[in-house]
Amino acid sequence: MKSIYSLVLCTLLIMLALDVSAQLSKPVANAIPEADGYVSIPNVAIPPDKKRTYRAIYDATRGAKDPSQLVPALNMAGSELNAFAATAVPMRNVKFAVVFHGAAINGILDDDHYKLKYGTSNPNLKVLSEMRKQGVEIFVCGQNLVADNIDPKVISSDVTVASDALIVLMAYQNDGYALMSF
Repeated sequence: MKSIYSLVLCTLLIMLALDVSAQLSKPVANAIPEADGYVSIPNVAIPPDKKRTYRAIYDATRGAKDPSQLVPALNMAGSELNAFAATAVPMRNVKFAVVFHGAAINGILDDDHYKLKYGTSNPNLKVLSEMRKQGVEIFVCGQNLVADNIDPKVISSDVTVASDALIVLMAYQNDGYALMSF
């Protein structure tokens, strides 16, 4: 008898799981198609609010695991832009900045220098351009460029050289931006 109850319970749980997944939509990536998409989930706590202004500074320190993939910070910033676009939050209410230092700097190399280093095209360049068009401010640590002997002329023109990544991070956090580290 116990095994029948267990079987019925398992069947009900599987049916419930299938019903929930059937209700979920497919990921949407209208703002930054190369980044992870957003899935609308009904009846959630703290959904995106069209009246709120969202401020975040993305601390880009990690390089991609594979040179054909986006730098994690770009993927996450793009993913959140996709979330806001999917939920009709006006882009004027989204204030994002990204600052590159550490291994993530390789993700902002121009295509020629990226190909020379990795043997493939830089997947980040299109995303950098798209983000810039959407108002995202993008910086690279000048101190890191000097330390790594990288000529600023070989980085994406969508990236602005800043004096120091940590100063950028402090300034934006002092201005009320949430810190997102990737």
